[in-house]
Amino acid sequence: MKSFAAVALTALCTVQNVAAHATFQALWVDGADFGGQCARQPASNSPVTNVASNDLRCNAGSSRPAAKCAVKAGSTVTVEMHQQPNDRSCASEAIGGAHYGPVMVYMSKVADATTADGSGGWFKIFQDTWGKNATGASGDDDFWGVKDLNKCCGKMSLAIPADLAPGDYLLRAEVIALHTAGSAGGAQLYMTCYQISVTGSGSATPPTVVFPGAYKAADPGILVNIHAALATYVAPGPTVYAGGSTKKAGSACSGCEATCAAGAGPSATASTVSVPLPTGGGGGGTGGCTVAKYAQCGGNGYTGCTTCGSGAVCSAVSPPYYSQCV
Repeated sequence: MKSFAAVALTALCTVQNVAAHATFQALWVDGADFGGQCARQPASNSPVTNVASNDLRCNAGSSRPAAKCAVKAGSTVTVEMHQQPNDRSCASEAIGGAHYGPVMVYMSKVADATTADGSGGWFKIFQDTWGKNATGASGDDDFWGVKDLNKCCGKMSLAIPADLAPGDYLLRAEVIALHTAGSAGGAQLYMTCYQISVTGSGSATPPTVVFPGAYKAADPGILVNIHAALATYVAPGPTVYAGGSTKKAGSACSGCEATCAAGAGPSATASTVSVPLPTGGGGGGTGGCTVAKYAQCGGNGYTGCTTCGSGAVCSAVSPPYYSQCV
């Protein structure tokens, strides 16, 4: 029979683990804050542990907002994770409880980002995984994507591949926490899908994998004891698409990771319709392309269409950073 102390310790660990759970819940595009407007917010901050479940696509019971965030191919997006919904402060770790593991981001091209169920193909566009710490005795002491995420107030920046074909996509941000991954089913997967509309003149359609199916329970990146010394770590799933990017675990925060703060910079408004695709020569308002109401039409570094449709006009919302059609 368990002693009272053992039962109490088990209960305390359970409470701590629940408190350390988290969700990706906000999105930045080129430093403009969309918040959670296009995030399919999971029903809770609890993880998915069955890699054979359909929940692996966009998480169980996640909402499907009507809005889509406009993103130009080649732009930098920043996904943001926190432990509790709508809490974007840096007072607590993005995901606590020594939930170390990789951070990875996938995309899936879909007909309509607001209705797609994630059953189509996915390609990996980013990962920040593991790096050996020569002074550490175990994997807990090594560098991890999660540690970088915590260091940067829950933010991780990555580039949308510049050669992607325009259209609607689901953007899937994921953390795999490995603190209990030494036994089958112990890895904890946290993911959120963002609904985005990509503009640009690219034509690339990268090879894809499907969820479930891309991960196996016995994959060395899923079934691993990080409390022992690690010689290497192999991230699960496909390699990063050639047009994507990686971050070296242990790197410093940079760009929006270091400077973006909720409520202290330019904000952006998501659209309820897809961004119209160019009908002629492409960006810059030429070739007949137009921008939907409430979508981006200008700002620092913006090279997309500048002509608004539906009787709207391009207005500076947060000059000189962001203009949108209103």
